[in-house]
Amino acid sequence: MEWHEQDTVNCGVGRTLDVVGKPWVLLILREIFRGLHRFHDIERHLAISPPVLSRRLEALVGDGLLYSTPYRLPGQRERHEYHLTPAGQALMPVFAAMHEWGDAYRADERGPATVYRHRDCGAEVRLHLECADGHRLATGEVVAEPGAGAIALMRD
Repeated sequence: MEWHEQDTVNCGVGRTLDVVGKPWVLLILREIFRGLHRFHDIERHLAISPPVLSRRLEALVGDGLLYSTPYRLPGQRERHEYHLTPAGQALMPVFAAMHEWGDAYRADERGPATVYRHRDCGAEVRLHLECADGHRLATGEVVAEPGAGAIALMRD
């Protein structure tokens, strides 16, 4: 089955974008990856409206990327902190790839605002494609083929 014959309803990229492709979602996740967990801190850092942030956080919890834990400061009402679930943490390579691409193709003349480093040795983190047999790949060496979940496009 060729790509033009395949229905996109079961596409992993499309399903991922259904969750993370909404406005603000990737930036909210970036803030949580970088250590901001409280609503007010995220709101202030992104300059996002509270209703939008509230809806996005609720959706990210519902989609299983975040979980919330309650906390209460003395004399205030209960609030929530937001943390990454394993599914949310699994997006780290996506963020690292966007970071690497942004620094390569949209760089600020002053250099990168953030550098990803290996906690143990301090070396910069770099992403690469690798096949299941361990070979490093260039993008031109990767081909997309229909998988077990491929659905034929129904024609009128």
